[in-house]
Amino acid sequence: MSKLVVGALLPLLAAGSVLAAPFVYRQALPGYRFEFPRDHASHEAFRTEWWYYTGNLTAEGGRRFGFQVTFFRVGLRDRVNPDNPSRWRPDNVYFAHLAVTDIGEGRFRYWHRTSRAGPGLAGAASDRYAVFIGDWRAWLEGGVHRLSLAVPADRVGQPAEVRLDLALEPTKPPVVHGRDGVSQKAAGLGRASHYYSLTRLAVTGTLGLDGRDLSVDGLAWMDHEFGSNQLGEDQVGWDWLSLQLSDGSELMLYRLRLKGGGVEPASSGTVVRPDGSSRHLVLADFRMTPEGTWTSRASGGTYPVRWRIEVPSERIALTVEPALEDQELRTEGSTGVTYWEGAVVARGENGGRPVDGRGYLELTGYARPFDTDI
Repeated sequence: MSKLVVGALLPLLAAGSVLAAPFVYRQALPGYRFEFPRDHASHEAFRTEWWYYTGNLTAEGGRRFGFQVTFFRVGLRDRVNPDNPSRWRPDNVYFAHLAVTDIGEGRFRYWHRTSRAGPGLAGAASDRYAVFIGDWRAWLEGGVHRLSLAVPADRVGQPAEVRLDLALEPTKPPVVHGRDGVSQKAAGLGRASHYYSLTRLAVTGTLGLDGRDLSVDGLAWMDHEFGSNQLGEDQVGWDWLSLQLSDGSELMLYRLRLKGGGVEPASSGTVVRPDGSSRHLVLADFRMTPEGTWTSRASGGTYPVRWRIEVPSERIALTVEPALEDQELRTEGSTGVTYWEGAVVARGENGGRPVDGRGYLELTGYARPFDTDI
């Protein structure tokens, strides 16, 4: 689903720029045809873009973890002087979020970074998939996605507070969401994104926590989305869910919430079958019913973290619960958004047969209305 990008730092990063001939970003319009691996790379013609990984991991002894890694690119080419030849010209600004849920210990930790583009600072290649902020990196190597991120300890000489070194191998082809190459977010041309997912990635690697390296494996989900003008003025946030079920199928749903309590008619989802085939779902095809909340002491936001999920035509009926209630990120130092994003577990039926599963849930606009640019 649409991830979080903020305009709060843009004036600073574009300071001193003088517009010549303004650059015009492309809109996400019907008819786009995805090609891989080309479309894993950066799309400089669009203003906003994100690469987003979530997963559930198990270490030796059965210790369970959730993780989120997201890289964002926000284009500034319409705000800077195109005749400026400097390598430091801020054509883009980059953000990244990293979060780890230690389910057994009941602990949630997150970190975030911000950087302008520049030599060695941050960037995203357009000819191949490689995105980075400092030493936080995601790239494609022989068809395998790789993540390498580390957060240093507070004290010099101590092991890193957290370190992720993961290899993620797709077991299904990419799934394109929406219709005719676009995932619509509101009425009108361009109120959309080009959006695809790798819905089942087999993960192996190392999770380092507080000086101890743990060998982990599990499943992950990857979203890549790009566009230039998505949300409508009457939208205040969204509820997004991805699930990987025990029968080999996956489910993605999102509903965009409106001022006054309604739901955006363009809200939608996708069912992915064990063989990789998929079906687009419109809002009338599914129900997301909140069944329990958690309130953050830090932000005051009350989040619907427990859900009843139903897709009647697929005979899907699931109960979704958080693996840990407190999985709230407060990112004043980067994207400026407070949101809940965390590991969840699911139980119920698919096609009338019992299933369970794991996934991730994202909830925005509950601490305050979501009013930043994406």
